[in-house]
Parts: sequence; structure tokens; C-alpha cells
Amino acid sequence: MGRIARPKNKLARRESVDLSLKTFGTKAHSNLLKRLNIAPGFKTSGRRRGSKVSDYGRQLREKQKVKKIYGLSENKMQNYFQKSVRTRGNTADFLIKMLESRLDNIVYRLRFAPTRTAARQLVAHGHIKVNGRKVSVPSYQIKAGDMIEFGKEKTKEIPYIKELLDEKNVELPKWLKRKNGQGEVVRLVELDEYAEPVNMALVIEFYSKL
Repeated sequence: MGRIARPKNKLARRESVDLSLKTFGTKAHSNLLKRLNIAPGFKTSGRRRGSKVSDYGRQLREKQKVKKIYGLSENKMQNYFQKSVRTRGNTADFLIKMLESRLDNIVYRLRFAPTRTAARQLVAHGHIKVNGRKVSVPSYQIKAGDMIEFGKEKTKEIPYIKELLDEKNVELPKWLKRKNGQGEVVRLVELDEYAEPVNMALVIEFYSKL
């Protein structure tokens, strides 16, 4: 399992976008948004001066975004790409489906956890069930029709989880449903529904050259 060990603020500032690594709405998240235009190593607004970014450089940055967003190792990311390439159809579409169908991502998308890192911990520590069975593998691939819920009622009483479950008018992706602390994957995400700040075509181009 890939883990992001470096400070989350620096990772987001390196890419100049919010990578959803900080809990939305918190003071830490607000401070990050104020500093997104400040590159790591700078204390005030500014970017390092240098030569024009090459096509390879743009592809690399988009690939790095994806890895940081989902907390993946390079090997894991390459494995997802290879599986997508071997599947007949749109490579970007299949890659997005595999990334978004990870159990830790689904737990995050269902608003059962404030960040993917928190969702990964919930899964790894055995707090999540899929179709009534405990699954402790964050990368477990969820299918359409699967039901996701907390393994124990007491998990719902953890303060940050209780706060999330008590939220009113929660806006979830159209392909997910949530009711009474139980989530359902109605269908898999479509390419045009992908909401992360990533140009997936550039990611495909990067790995196609390896």
C-alpha cells in the first residue's frame, strides 16, 4: 500500500491544486487554499523561474497528481495502467474506474471519512464491511451493486464519523447512494463524471512511453 509520508500541504502546493489531502472546511484546509499559489520553498507568492515545461514535464506532473490523490506507489499506479491497457475500450475510462472503485476511495466518496487517508485507515483497521463481510484491503475493487457499511455500530460513534453521518443534504456522486450509515454503489463512475483536477490523457501518454 502506497503511503504519502511528506507534508500534505507541500504535496498540494507542488501541484498548485487541492488534492483533497486535508479535511475540507478545517482551518488547515483553509490555510492550504490560501497558499496553493506558493511553491514549496517560497514564503510569499511566486514560482521558481526556469525553462518552459516540456511535454514530458506536463505528463509527469499529471501522473504525480494521481499518485498523490489516491496515495499510490509507482508500482501500484503502473499496474493499474497495464490492466487498463489490456482492457478493450477507452484506457482513461478504465483507469478512472479502477482508481475510483478502490474501497478506500468509495468510503471517502460516501462521506464516511473526511479524507482518503482516513478512509484507508478505517478499512485497514477492519471497520468496513462489503456486502456483510469485513474487508481490510484498501485497494479492494468494488463492483456495481455492492453495499458498504461500518463493521460495528460503535464505529459510528467516533466523533469525526458521527459528524459526517449527521450532515444534512450531503451531495454524493450520482453513482453512489447513502442512507442510515450504509452506502451503495449504484454503478461505476463514467469518464465525464470524473471530478479530480487531473488531465488523464496526459497520464496515459506518460505511461504509454515507458
